[in-house]
Amino acid sequence: MSVPLLDLSAQYQPLRSELLAAITRVCDSQRFILGPETESLERELAALVGVPSAVGVSSGTDALLVAMMALDIGPGDEVITPTYSFFATAGCVVRIGATPVLVDIDPATYNLDPRAVAAAITPRTKAVIPVHLYGQCADMDEIMAIASNAGVPVIEDACQSIGATYKGRQAGAIGTTGCFSFFPSKNLGAFGDGGLVTATDETLGKRIKILRTHGGERRYYHQEVGGNFRLDELQAAVLRVKLPHLDAWTKARQTNAARYRALFTDRGLDKIDGVVLPVERSDRSHIYNQFVIRVPKRDAVKAHLQASGIGCEVYYPVPFHLQECFQHLGYAQGAFPEAEAAANNSLALPIYGELTEAQQAEVVDAIAAAS
Repeated sequence: MSVPLLDLSAQYQPLRSELLAAITRVCDSQRFILGPETESLERELAALVGVPSAVGVSSGTDALLVAMMALDIGPGDEVITPTYSFFATAGCVVRIGATPVLVDIDPATYNLDPRAVAAAITPRTKAVIPVHLYGQCADMDEIMAIASNAGVPVIEDACQSIGATYKGRQAGAIGTTGCFSFFPSKNLGAFGDGGLVTATDETLGKRIKILRTHGGERRYYHQEVGGNFRLDELQAAVLRVKLPHLDAWTKARQTNAARYRALFTDRGLDKIDGVVLPVERSDRSHIYNQFVIRVPKRDAVKAHLQASGIGCEVYYPVPFHLQECFQHLGYAQGAFPEAEAAANNSLALPIYGELTEAQQAEVVDAIAAAS
């Protein structure tokens, strides 16, 4: 049985007529940029996250970029980020002229280690970016306390964690700003790129909205230099169709995660030395954008799965401090052992909501055969 890492068509087919009607509605209106679909989506997502301001933007990457611009981060500033994440987390820091200060991760959750944040704070620190990786929030109480003591804002990289909660609060509603991605593989995915910036302060949210359109509140009148970070109406319309289903899709992923645990236990794989299943902290919810295990001889297991028709992926094989483009930062191999270990032995398995029990059994049986 072939099992893809992600099957977008399984999600699309039940919603096909509704999605096509939404796209037709936008086409008939001939309003393609910052129209009623975007405005409605922003209100709906602000209500979901529980914030006064939500601004639709062109991608998760641009969400991070415009959030840092709105916080006046630039040359000479330092921004603390984990060294283990999708490239945009650190890449956007460099794009605005600041310096990423990389720190190690908590090996259990893959998220930013608060102790490392505390050690990395300097007078030049201008922000901290915790990443809620794979769908589970970082230790936000500790991170917020550290940032508050230093007088710096917290930018939540929630690009993989829409709907995740931390002690009852939504990802993106805890820090100064929250940044989300609607890349098609996300739990709430568009038909292309899209993103969102949330703000817990309305004045900051208003500035983000101005920066989204070249720094102008009125057309052709510019208070400052911004960028073109606008969310397309077509993408907003697609997301509005999908949004009411987000909770059910998330619960389906959580059900699949629980089933994986049972299957691993039934086959004794949980007792194999070095095999580690995802850790769920009791004070937060995990939405399972990815189901990432640790496994000995990861590359051999990955090759076996792929040869067996099982989709899998390594997120992420090279931490930032070992990326060629960041060699000027001066970090050496071994500087962040937990991140390097995760890069070397982690493997993402199929977890999408429409995955069947038989498909999951096929995935686990293939891992058992490879082990």
